[in-house]
Amino acid sequence: MIDGLIAGKLYGQPVERTGKAGKPFAVAKVRATAGDGESLFVNVIAFDAGPCAALLALADGDSVALAGSITPRVWTDKEGNSRPSLDMVAAQVLTAYHVQRKRRAIEAAKPAPHGQPFPPEPLDF
Repeated sequence: MIDGLIAGKLYGQPVERTGKAGKPFAVAKVRATAGDGESLFVNVIAFDAGPCAALLALADGDSVALAGSITPRVWTDKEGNSRPSLDMVAAQVLTAYHVQRKRRAIEAAKPAPHGQPFPPEPLDF
């Protein structure tokens, strides 16, 4: 296994499943672009609650970045051509929602400009 980072778009809807011990996990497929412009499929599985929830909140075509253990694989298409793919056990999932939330938190932590007791943006309630 290799530790790695993958960024791409979800291919299909992530699915929640239950293991033999009754513990839920999530599976998804991500289409990532390799350096040569070819697409590469990444089969993703997540066991921890945080990554599972993040994956299940996404829909087909959403952008996502994943960190975790990667195993290279090869599959054969309908024409008999060998194609590369990756299997990933996701430890962390980052989405556009996470980025927006982090930016808001950083902006809220900045001190207000002199003479302004509150930030210029309205508060979310």
